[in-house]
Amino acid sequence: QVQLVESGGGLVQAGGSLRLSCAASGRTRSRDAMAWFRQAPGKKREFVAAISWSGGSTYYADSVKDRFTISRDNAKNTVYLQMNSLKPEDTAVYYCAANPTGYSKYVASYDYWGQGTQVTVSS
Repeated sequence: QVQLVESGGGLVQAGGSLRLSCAASGRTRSRDAMAWFRQAPGKKREFVAAISWSGGSTYYADSVKDRFTISRDNAKNTVYLQMNSLKPEDTAVYYCAANPTGYSKYVASYDYWGQGTQVTVSS
């Protein structure tokens, strides 16, 4: 089993920044691709960003490109999401997830999920 725990969410004004962290523990898999998804009230969970196991490749949803940066520190089993220039439409619960088969933007491809962390952006 892999446990994923997100942290770093909170309330921020539009234009502000937050940095989310996702710490993995348990039977961690060194070659997992990792991703961040988000889910706003009444909406489907959507892909935000992903990173390959080595950190050499990153992928972003168009809505967050050039504002968000995903990174990972494999020595610490931690993945980060730096969110800049936040907008009210970024308000959601943010989840990190692990995928042993590589990058994917689809929820069903990820087999381990964290419990989520709330991000609220006020206008």
